[in-house]
Formats: sequence, C-alpha cells, structure tokens
Amino acid sequence: MSITSSQVHEALTRLDSELAIADSYLDRHQESIDSLKQLHNGADVEQWFDTAMLIADKYTAFNTDSALHYYDRAYSRATELGMSTAAMSFKLKRATYLPLIGFTTEALSDYRSIDPDSVPAELLELYYESGRQMYSYIASFYPNYPEIYHEWNNLAMESQTKLIRLLDIASPRYKLNQGEYYYCKGEHSKAKVILEELLDNIPAGSNMYARATHFLANIAKARNEHNGYVYYLALSAIADIKSSTLEVMSLQELGAEMYEYNNIDRAHTYLSRALANSVRCHAMMRMIQSSEALPIIEAAHITEIDEWRSRMYGVIIIMAMLLAGVIAVLILLRREMKRMAILQQRLEKANHAKEVYISQFLNLCSIYMDKLNQFCKVANRKISTGKVDDLYRLTKSGKFVEEQSKEFYDIFDNAFLHIYPGFVKSVNALLRPDEQIELKDGELLNTDLRILAFMRLGIEEGTRIAQVLNYSVYTIYTYRNKLKNRAIDRNTFESDVMKISSIS
Repeated sequence: MSITSSQVHEALTRLDSELAIADSYLDRHQESIDSLKQLHNGADVEQWFDTAMLIADKYTAFNTDSALHYYDRAYSRATELGMSTAAMSFKLKRATYLPLIGFTTEALSDYRSIDPDSVPAELLELYYESGRQMYSYIASFYPNYPEIYHEWNNLAMESQTKLIRLLDIASPRYKLNQGEYYYCKGEHSKAKVILEELLDNIPAGSNMYARATHFLANIAKARNEHNGYVYYLALSAIADIKSSTLEVMSLQELGAEMYEYNNIDRAHTYLSRALANSVRCHAMMRMIQSSEALPIIEAAHITEIDEWRSRMYGVIIIMAMLLAGVIAVLILLRREMKRMAILQQRLEKANHAKEVYISQFLNLCSIYMDKLNQFCKVANRKISTGKVDDLYRLTKSGKFVEEQSKEFYDIFDNAFLHIYPGFVKSVNALLRPDEQIELKDGELLNTDLRILAFMRLGIEEGTRIAQVLNYSVYTIYTYRNKLKNRAIDRNTFESDVMKISSIS
C-alpha cells in the first residue's frame, strides 16, 4: 500500500498534538509507578518480588537508572534468600539494560555467566529475549564500524532465532520478532507483510506498536519511499509518547528527515524533544546517539533565527510606518488643540463682555436707587409741610424702596447664577468647613453672597455696593470682614473670589 502525502500530513499533525500533551502521559506513567511502590513497600516476600519486577519494567525506557536500581536490589535479595530462579530473572533483566548506561562489559559478564543449559524452562524466553536486546544495544554503538556492528548484530539474531522457536506462532511477540528477524536479514517484503498484519492486532499506543512501525519506517527508507518513511516514523513517535517511552529513535530520525526537507520548525521541535527525552531517561547510549543530532539542531536553530530576524525587520518597518501615522495624528491633534484654545479665549472674552454689560447694568441700577432715595427725601419734605399725609407715611416707612430692592435682588440673583452657576459651591470651597454658607429654602443668594457677587463683577467699592444693597458703608465693610475671617486663607480670600470662572 502506497502512503499518500495527505496521510503523511495527517500523521504529522497528530504527532504535533500528542507532543503538546506528552507531559500528561509521563505524569500518568509516574503515578502508576508510585502506586506500585506503595504496594511494594508493604508486600510479603512473593509479592515483593512481583511488584519489584513490575516497577523496574515500567522504569525501562522511562528512567534507566531507576530500572537498574530495582533489578539490582531484587537480584541481591533473591540471592540472599536462595531464590535462584527469581535471582536469575532479575540478573537477566539487569544485563539487558546495562549497555544503555555504558556498562557493556558488566552486561556481557552477567549474561554469559549464565549457562543456557541451566536456565529453567520458564525463563528460556526471557534468556533469549535479554540476549537479543542486549546484543542489539551493543551493536547500536558501532553504526560507523560495519564489521563490529555485524558481529554484535549476528549475536542478536542468533538469540532471536532461538527465541522465535519458543514463542506461540499466534502471539504478537512471535510476529514482531519474526518481522524484525526478516528485516535484519534484508528480506523486507516478508517483514513488511508480517508487521503490517501485526499492526491490525495490537494497540496503537503500545511499545510493541512503536517498534513495529519503526521497522516499517526503516523498510520504507531502504526502498526510498519518503512518504512511507515519514508516515511510519510519525506513528512510531506517537506510540512512544502514549506509552511514555523516552528511550527512542523515531522522533530523532523524524526530526533529521524534516530538516532535510526544509521543515525547520518541526525539525527543531522533534530533535530538541528527542535530545531532552534521552537526557531524562538517563540512557547514555541514546544520549551519545542524540548528540549526533546537535549540529542539525543548531543549524535548524540558526535558520529559525534568520527567519525571525527577517520577520523582525518587517515588523520594524511596519512599526515605523505606524509611528509616522501616530506623529501625523499628533500634529493634527495639536492643531485642533490650538483651535480649541483660540475658541476658549474667544469664549472668555465673551464672558468678560457679559461681565462688563452686567456691571454697566448695575451702575444704572445704582443710579436708579440713588434717585429713588432722593425722591423719597423730597417727598418726605413735602409731606412734612402737611400736604400729603398718606405719602408721608409711605415714604417714612421705606416700604416702597424695600419692595423695589427685593425685585431687584430677584432679577440680579437669577441673572448672576446663569453666568456663574457654580458660584455658591466655589465660594464655600474657599471657606472653612464649619463656616460655609447655607442658604434658606427658596434663596438663590443671600447678603454675603451678593456682596461677593458684586465684587466678582468688578464692583469692589464699598460705597457702590452699599448703594445697590441699600446698606450703610459700615455694614458692607462689616460683612466683608466677617467673610474674610471665615475663609481658609484670609489674606487671599477676595482675590480668590475674583478668580472664580463663569465656565465650569
């Protein structure tokens, strides 16, 4: 079956999604190990060895140091208790994974110290499986030395041949080992048929699935089938992620392939993750192999930096254009602010004109009030001669003047507060909190405020204010002095009143 570009794209997209949540798989795997550790700590002898094996097996390809620690501890205890079969199983497991941390000599010593004829029947599969895996790991150290590689690989195949004879032909393990055997012999067509059939019968997230798809990827590579190579590597990497396998090659090989085809982002992501996995797994052999990818990672990183630099230049140009636009807007705003300032000045001039008009109006009213008083005096003299008694009583009481003054106050209060709507509040702001002016119901201004209003309009002379309000000059002086005493700042109170603006 030929793999299409669409299938490759879909597989890579799935891989990217799984990489984004890879840590969640690792966390769950660690939780399962922690649960086994709790059982292990309180277990009886038989259960203690069972849980030790389970914990160590879960640590393989996850944390090699921890796996070897549990294999070694269980081997020592089984030896002390005289449990030869259990001791042999843990010794074989330890020999399998010692090459990963560079202890090749120790691994060979452990494995070869066991006579195949002395291995119990129930451990024969483990014996040959350990040999196959151990020799494969050792062969992986010599990819650039064909003679040495083939020497160790042949030993791995010998162990695998003996293992296959022991396995149930219907089991997935049989098919995986048979497929690997044919692949190693170069019989790719046979291997592909067996491995593709195997994929339909095992979970897609298992370590066995990862191994099978990795062999299929290598078969595709040998046949120069790029789509197949990338597709099966992606499936293998996905299975590694789901099975929390950190001791892997698929992701690293896929990253190198992405770099060859100029997919820099994916190359950098895959290679960096593969290197981080090998470090986290503490597998020295994989670290050495992963270190070969460092030049590729660095080249990918440099290429990525160059691309970002080009993008940054573009962003800088766009920002420069935006800055020019902002400057243009600021210039327009400045012009608008100047225009508003001119309008403000005109408005203040208009308000000043109103104040002048009101001042003139008040002057006229002052004259009117003065003449009215003079009339009252004349009328009073005539009445005193006995000509008009009623008129005498009216003028004598001053009721006429009082009525005229009240009408004038009403008109003035309304007119002034239309121009200075916040006058009362502004005056109170100049007075101490306990000395502020409180108007009675219905009052717009009182005598205190009227005196200050006249001052704000430019009528500061006490005589003129006294004439308009129909008070004596002394009374006006007394009011002004009391107001100063109530002010927060007595010295600047009257000048502060003059600064009250008609525009709120």
